[in-house]
Amino acid sequence: MTIKRLFIANRGEIAVRVIRAAQGLGIHTIQAYSEADADMLAVRMADEAVCVGPAQAAQSYLNIQALLRAAQDRDADAVHPGYGFLAENADFVRAIEDAGLNFVGPSASTIDRMGDKVSAREAAQAAGVPVVPGSKGRIGSPEAALGIAAKIGYPVMIKASAGGGGKGIRVAQNADELAQLAPQAQAEAKAAFGDGGLYLERAIRSPRHIEVQILGDGTDAVHCFERECSMQRRRQKVWEEAGAVCLDDATRDRLCASAVALAKAVNYVGAGTLEYLYDSATKEYFFIEMNTRIQVEHPVTEMITGVDLVQEMIRVSGGEKLSVTQDQIARNGHAIEVRINAEDPALQFMPFPGQVGQMHLPAGDGIRFDHFLYEGYQIPPFYDSLLGKLIVHGKTRPDAIAKLAAALDVLSIEGLKTTVPLHQALVADASVLADEFHTQWLEPWLDAGNLTATP
Repeated sequence: MTIKRLFIANRGEIAVRVIRAAQGLGIHTIQAYSEADADMLAVRMADEAVCVGPAQAAQSYLNIQALLRAAQDRDADAVHPGYGFLAENADFVRAIEDAGLNFVGPSASTIDRMGDKVSAREAAQAAGVPVVPGSKGRIGSPEAALGIAAKIGYPVMIKASAGGGGKGIRVAQNADELAQLAPQAQAEAKAAFGDGGLYLERAIRSPRHIEVQILGDGTDAVHCFERECSMQRRRQKVWEEAGAVCLDDATRDRLCASAVALAKAVNYVGAGTLEYLYDSATKEYFFIEMNTRIQVEHPVTEMITGVDLVQEMIRVSGGEKLSVTQDQIARNGHAIEVRINAEDPALQFMPFPGQVGQMHLPAGDGIRFDHFLYEGYQIPPFYDSLLGKLIVHGKTRPDAIAKLAAALDVLSIEGLKTTVPLHQALVADASVLADEFHTQWLEPWLDAGNLTATP
């Protein structure tokens, strides 16, 4: 079925991104919004918009029945979930499918299988993809956890079976810590995802976080190469790159091939990301989870491949085959994305919602700023603090970093505190310039006062 009327069940910069992609395909767009978002940019850009509830996300962007009713009332034939909120919620997908609408993403059964980290791990093993040593399934009891940890060795990572975003994760260095931290992780996972299921993995010291972007149409699948997402604070990504310069060509080829094999094994439809931990010392990589949605960092992949990932996922959800074959997808140069949040880095990254004043945005060849801002817009305090993403592309990684530094010097959003100073400090840091960092690097760097010491 060719999609003609697309309902966007999200907000912020990803809603703007989806609208632009859909309108580029000649598709009529219908934007959902909460009462707090009545004047957001996506509402102004869409062909039409509909209020789905109060400011609280639970009553609007997380309200399955309200979203479905709005999509049906406006005669939508497809729903794009963006990322976050209900993007990986199988019940939401079932409700859409049962109503006879298309979901722009994988099926509910695929999300059930790959959105749950335990079953995704099992699927990866069945497809021959290496996984981190850990529990074979969900942990049945604290005693079982202690027995598994004794076999795989400490430190161990306690992880929520459902969800993502760093929720429900703890690292235990020994049996006493495991007994103490497992109930905490379970409670956090239950509160965040409604599912307190846990599993264990061996904790890899100082790993790199590498992910592979895939596209599938249910029959075929391709990869769009890899991204490096090791720069993290509290397990939230801060800075992302494509590609990962820590990989040699042979390792990259094997890694990307493993992602395609897994995507084909589950008959994947849409855009998805397979996440891996990479040990630079041994050149080993281990699958950890799959994100069954478009990622925040997808623009860096688009910059190096020229593939519009959002348009591609819309097409295949309407029943079309992939418009690109693997041999048509090539890497070109290097791209970096930094997340610009409404937070004050000098005050422990305290959220800073407010009214947008005058904006000075960088522009030019190889520079992209995905955002949902306009002068005079009041940032609501109810949602994620992400304002936008600054993306740059260069011939090499040093070229991209130089372009990023220049773009950050131009970027100014008056009326708000933002994370621009953090990124200005990072582009000048010797370890960042030398590509010598890992997933636990940023927080000690911040604790050492590197940010405040930078003019």
